[in-house]
Amino acid sequence: MYRNQWIMTQVWHDVLFLHWPVSPDDLVEHIPPELELDLYNGRAWIGLIFFKVKGNRPRLTPSILGFSSFLELNVRTYVTFEGKVGVHFFSLDANNSLIVKLSTLGGFLPFRHAKISLKRRKNKFTIQSIYRDKKTIREVFVTTFESMPSSIESNPFERWLTERYHLWTKTKDQLFRVDIRHSPWILQNVTGRVIENSMGTFLKSNYQVNAPIAHYSKMKKALIFPPVKENTENK
Repeated sequence: MYRNQWIMTQVWHDVLFLHWPVSPDDLVEHIPPELELDLYNGRAWIGLIFFKVKGNRPRLTPSILGFSSFLELNVRTYVTFEGKVGVHFFSLDANNSLIVKLSTLGGFLPFRHAKISLKRRKNKFTIQSIYRDKKTIREVFVTTFESMPSSIESNPFERWLTERYHLWTKTKDQLFRVDIRHSPWILQNVTGRVIENSMGTFLKSNYQVNAPIAHYSKMKKALIFPPVKENTENK
């Protein structure tokens, strides 16, 4: 699977997974046509994933001030391509303008610069993210939550939501896959509430009215591999 050496490493801290079921019809027109939605019991899923990145650096390079740490909030769904399962991102918001500029070169990934804050007091967290752009609708996400002290034994559905080791993105009519490697997630249950959520304004359904399925993970080190061009001639 990992034929090439990794090119980037990151450590993800205070990872919050929030998931909502949505109709496949609401998502299918927003993913590249070469991909298929990965469904669970006939439902598609929207994920809002928050984490703090530390130690972001290229291979064989030390961490660089201003590049190594940032907060990220991404909106994603789950897809398949030729038997592989992974994710497709609708947006990746980060509070580091340099990261956004570098990550959006060539239109490769939909990174956006947002105002994001994280406040923590023991196991209680408050996250606020505000994205503004003159050409689009303002998107806001605010939540408070507390992580439970003990880890859980993940069930098949929880592993389906979180154990994803490929992402696909399309730029200039070419579909690319990026492989990611890390150890399995150690999840904890979460109590809390979503105070405001207007992420994913492209969706027709108002998925935000329902309470999400929520999980927390303290830390995960990840290795990121170089993009691979997918052969889509028969698609």
